[in-house]
Amino acid sequence: MMRSLWTAASGMISQQQNVDVISHNLANVNTFGYKKERLEFKTLLYESMNRADLDPANQTGRPVNLQVGHGVRPVATARIFSQGNLQRTDNSMDFAISGDGFFAVDRGGGDIQYTKDGAFKISATDEGSMLATADGYPILDVDGAAIVIPGDVSVKNVSVDETGLFAYTDASGVPQDLDLQIGLVQFSNPQGLEAAGANLLRQTAASGLPLSEAGGETNQLSSLQQGVLEMSNVQVAEEMVSLIVAQRAYDINSKAITTSDDMLQTANSLKR
Repeated sequence: MMRSLWTAASGMISQQQNVDVISHNLANVNTFGYKKERLEFKTLLYESMNRADLDPANQTGRPVNLQVGHGVRPVATARIFSQGNLQRTDNSMDFAISGDGFFAVDRGGGDIQYTKDGAFKISATDEGSMLATADGYPILDVDGAAIVIPGDVSVKNVSVDETGLFAYTDASGVPQDLDLQIGLVQFSNPQGLEAAGANLLRQTAASGLPLSEAGGETNQLSSLQQGVLEMSNVQVAEEMVSLIVAQRAYDINSKAITTSDDMLQTANSLKR
């Protein structure tokens, strides 16, 4: 009975963490480019009371094991990278990625992080208009440098094609190349990326090195859409169902603790 108390307690702790993950998904339902997470579980150690053991010569023995588990524990928060809905904004500095690519963001000090959030802003600099995140971090081009639109070019006249190449229309109405291209990268294992907050992801040893799309390091290229944003891929109805299931599992585990406690009380009262 003491085993059942700790086993049920591990279930309650795990389901509490499950509710935390679901709540985080729901809180980010309107976060641009957010990818929902899923908590994954594994069983704890088993106690083997009798092992399966057959004697082919005498055709005797035990054909099955007698084992009792000791509960459950969370092992991973898997991020689901399915495509979110695309929403047109008609803002020339909004971009959505169709595919597996990520934008590269320079957070300073050589710390390059990655995002699916394409709600970019214009930050004025001495050289011109720099493409940046809402927090002011520069968006990087294919060469790893900040994207700066020359000061004599109006941002309103800038267009970006599906490969990330910048162009503008001059006073004569003739398109001119700006020799700028948004750098998109992919990862061999995007599940290995570490969430860094502010809608950014950090490279890890598990994710592998960033693979440049422009450098031909990936098999399938992504496509950029200007004036469009990728919404979160969180489905509220699915999360609410998961929340109900987690709540019921938490309740059942608490009931197992109550039942074990009642059995212990009954056992203790036998001597009276």
